[in-house]
Order: sequence, then C-alpha cells, then structure tokens
Amino acid sequence: MDAELSQRLTRLLDHVEHWLPPAPIQVDWDKHVAAIWQRHPLGGRLVPVPPRDTMTLDDLLGIERQKLALVDNTRAFLQGLPANHGLLWGSRGSGKSSVIRALLNSLANDGLRLIQVDRHDLGSLPILVEQLRDTPHRFVVYCDDLSFEGNDDAYKALKSVLDGALTGPPENVLLYATSNRRHLLPESMDDNSGTRLVGEELHHGDAVEEKISLSDRFGLWLGFHPFSQATYLEVCEHWVARIGDKQDWSDAARAEAVRFATLRGGRSGRTAWQFAAQWVGRKRLHEGSRQA
Repeated sequence: MDAELSQRLTRLLDHVEHWLPPAPIQVDWDKHVAAIWQRHPLGGRLVPVPPRDTMTLDDLLGIERQKLALVDNTRAFLQGLPANHGLLWGSRGSGKSSVIRALLNSLANDGLRLIQVDRHDLGSLPILVEQLRDTPHRFVVYCDDLSFEGNDDAYKALKSVLDGALTGPPENVLLYATSNRRHLLPESMDDNSGTRLVGEELHHGDAVEEKISLSDRFGLWLGFHPFSQATYLEVCEHWVARIGDKQDWSDAARAEAVRFATLRGGRSGRTAWQFAAQWVGRKRLHEGSRQA
C-alpha cells in the first residue's frame, strides 16, 4: 500500500512540476541595480539584470525640460521627499524609454533601484509592491510601452496600486510608465457621445471619465514630441561623434541624415541613433576595405 501511494504521489508531482517556478535567483539590492518581474500562477519572482547600456542623461538632447522634471522628481523620491508617479507619453522613438535607462545609470549610486514589469504581468503588480514594502531600498517600478485595449481589464491592478487601494503604494515605491497614448487607452469619436454642456461647463461622459481616470493617477505628465530638423541634426551629430568620432560628421553626413529621416517618415532620437549607427558602420567598413 505504501508503494502504491508513493507511486501516485510521484505521478502527481510530475503533473504539477511544470507549474512550479524555477529556483529563484536571490536579488542582492546592494549589488544589483535593476531587475525584471516575472509573473507566475503562484505569484511571481524578481530576476536581476545588468543595465542595458551606459547611456547617460547628457546623451539625450532635445528633451531638456523633460529630463529636468524627471530627475528632480526622482531625486526628491530618493531623499524621502514627496514625489509623483510619472507618465511619459508621446511619439514613438522620442526618448521616453531611453531617459528611464539613463536615469538609472545616473542615479544608481544615489540609491535608485529599477524594476521593469511587462504589461501582461500587471495583474501581479500588487504582489510585487507588497514584497517591496519593507525593503530598505527605494524602487522605481517601470512599465514600458504601456497601453490597454478597450476590453482590457489589466489596468485595474495598476489603478489600484496607484491610488485605489486602502493602503496605497509604500513610500519606497514609485511608478513610472511610458506610452504612445496620452490616456493609455484607445479613444474614439463615440466616447464623446456622452459629453454634455451644463451651463457653461463641459461634462464628459462615463467613457471619457473612465479613460482619464487612469492617466490622472500619475501626478507627473511629461510629453515627448517629434524633433525639429535642427534638433534632429544636432542629435545625429552627437551620436555620430559618440559612436565614431567628430571627423565622421560632415556636410555629406548632414545631407544623408536628412534623407534618412525622410525615408523613415519622422525625426526622433531613435531615428538619429539609427542613422549614426548606419553612417559610422558603413564608413568604417569602407575604410577597412580600402586598407585591405
């Protein structure tokens, strides 16, 4: 009988083993400065990751106002002063994600720790936040490229953590998010059907109020917009010199940078970096071929 029970237990464990999370890697926040949160049916776990690159805030041109506001807000948070959750919204490739990475590189020595949460893992965000509550370090929990569809209820967990729960987020946790959408949810003409004029005041319908209610929980709104051509070329020159050297920037490079942005259909920091990588890489390749 004992042998039969043992066999049954073994078969049961074989069935549930794939549901169990792998052995967790212990995060040492005195050594690690960044981690990703991985959701699991039994909760979730933190996985330490090295910083992606060495980008600094000085590398990001054309967004000085946004950088200053974000750095001031984050420094206040790190010093235990009042600070706001931040929503960085705007056009694609305009520096929203880059400024978060540069912020970590610049402020890690001041105590900043960054945890990235994928949108699909937001359902377990309250679990993560509670794990961090009694930790002596200070964390920015970051969700990149955040947006929700009209029938997506995952945003309710985010709303609850931001401002909806009785306890609220702990004082050592701040939430930053980037999005191409100002209000994080899709907007349509039908949303305005419930809007009405009461006296001289415009009252939005329930659909609009619901969509605004999420983004409204972020106290810091920073808009990122397409570059002017002058700013775009300045950023191109910076990255060409950073990836290669100053001599790589020339009238030919300037003309090619304009053409590159035209073909891509927009001017942004991402486009400038991509142009610099192509220009310097091709230039070095041809130089090497001539030397050979």
